[in-house]
Amino acid sequence: MHTPIRLLAAIVATASLSAACASGSASPATQTTPEAPAMAATSVDAQAPADPVRDLLASSDRLFEDGRHQLSLGHLAQAKSAFNASLELILASPEVTRSDARVREHLDRLVDRIAALELTALATGDGFTEQAAEPASIDQLLAISTFDTSPPTAATTENVEADLRETTHDLPIPLNERVLRYVELFQGRLREFLAEGLARGAQYLPMIQSVFRAEGLPLDLAYVPLIESAFKPTALSRAKARGVWQFMRGTGIENGLQQDWYIDERSDPAKATVAAARYFKTLYRMFDDWHLAMASYNGGPGRMQRAIKASRRTDFWSLTATSRYLPRETREYVPMILAAVIIAKNPAKYGFDVPPPGAPAIETVEVPSAVDLRRVAEWASVPVEEIQRLNPELRRWTTPIRGDSYPLTVPWGTAETIRAELGAASPKTLNALQWHVVKRGETLTTIARKLRVNRTDLAEANYLRATSRVTIGQKLLIPRMPSAALLARAAAGAPVQAEETDAVAAAFESTVTETVVHRVRRGDTLFALARKYQTTVAQLKALNRLSSNTLRIGARLVVATPRTANAQQQ
Repeated sequence: MHTPIRLLAAIVATASLSAACASGSASPATQTTPEAPAMAATSVDAQAPADPVRDLLASSDRLFEDGRHQLSLGHLAQAKSAFNASLELILASPEVTRSDARVREHLDRLVDRIAALELTALATGDGFTEQAAEPASIDQLLAISTFDTSPPTAATTENVEADLRETTHDLPIPLNERVLRYVELFQGRLREFLAEGLARGAQYLPMIQSVFRAEGLPLDLAYVPLIESAFKPTALSRAKARGVWQFMRGTGIENGLQQDWYIDERSDPAKATVAAARYFKTLYRMFDDWHLAMASYNGGPGRMQRAIKASRRTDFWSLTATSRYLPRETREYVPMILAAVIIAKNPAKYGFDVPPPGAPAIETVEVPSAVDLRRVAEWASVPVEEIQRLNPELRRWTTPIRGDSYPLTVPWGTAETIRAELGAASPKTLNALQWHVVKRGETLTTIARKLRVNRTDLAEANYLRATSRVTIGQKLLIPRMPSAALLARAAAGAPVQAEETDAVAAAFESTVTETVVHRVRRGDTLFALARKYQTTVAQLKALNRLSSNTLRIGARLVVATPRTANAQQQ
């Protein structure tokens, strides 16, 4: 077999996918079996005559699409297998077929598309893309124009009055118009919002009520997240409050919630609930009134104390009868929550059908530090988004680099498989991390500038402050973010066009730590050089403006790789 064919057949086994899914697993990745091309038609259609080339290309495209789908799930090894199969199907076809212009064009385009996806894997292989947040419902509710709510109907008033007589509440709930207006609103314009929140909250309420019961708190407070976040662990407000309980950063830290570059326990429903119980107890000790405590949970205890001092009023309803002392959001917060509590305690009475929660189908497995969640997702045969959803406190695609292990929540029935894969995997295959060893005269600022990373990210990724000093020989983890343009191209499945070569090369150059020059020797191939320098064929071609895979003996190639300097320093 000629060298170019060997090169094309192996192109997708280069640095980016290999670094993220090297052969350290207990069992090999699921292999995709190439579909045999339909070289002879079983029946003849007068309108669509047999075309073995067309069938061959269609089969190759199906394998490519399977690879792209696996990549979208975070299943890197299975993606590589499918990409290889899509190429091998073409390369294994008869030479007369490969000589067809359509096949040559398809092969060139296929290599370009796989190269673009390969670059994407390299760009995102560090595992540092931050998990996306969702808008917090409290912003939408407190900013909505429905503060001018309609007066409650007689039917609503009678229904709530009867409900309050029959249902036990451990928060005082007055039967006043301000509360009734929100009951009316939640049954009308905001019905869908409340229904979704009630359904989502069903999985968390048993845990929250258990914590509050143990702390001696009113169980009705368990419904506060219905308004704060609609029970979304990744909810983020405009004021940067986060999680089911919408803790601000400082308040979260004061109540024991860890927050750093890798983890934010405000998004951990269980840990944030313990912190919320602690905070509510503190607020009640300050005000000795649950309505005032709830209002201060929204507006802050300092503001509430100033309002009480200025008004000389210690009753929430009297204090908020005027707009002089508290902002509208805080004045509306308490009646809104009380209305939500009324409905949540007896949803059927108000026309809501809330299905009972099933037992959570999850288990926990201890994983080492710095494990790429995409590896775990592939072992568990689920999308990486599912692992992220089960571990919303993890801000990145990796477990923290500090510590011996991390308790990771995984789908039920997958822990044993994950433990087996972890036991068989080489530590170097669990994440594609990049490191920099500090040299004489370097600071965080100069390193960040040289490596084109944000100084604050560089510091926080290494548990340092932006003003911290570094010492010679200190090893720093280099946080890198993917190229948005490159991700968009790869997601669309479009080939990298000639005019995009410079942009692709620039995207790669922004991740390098060192550039070297290689003089081509007899027997060198692009694939062999890519493997030697831990880069990609596409990058070698882009950086050296090569239009083909042919190398000239004695030629000088520029080689840029994120691991060159690291490998030389080891």
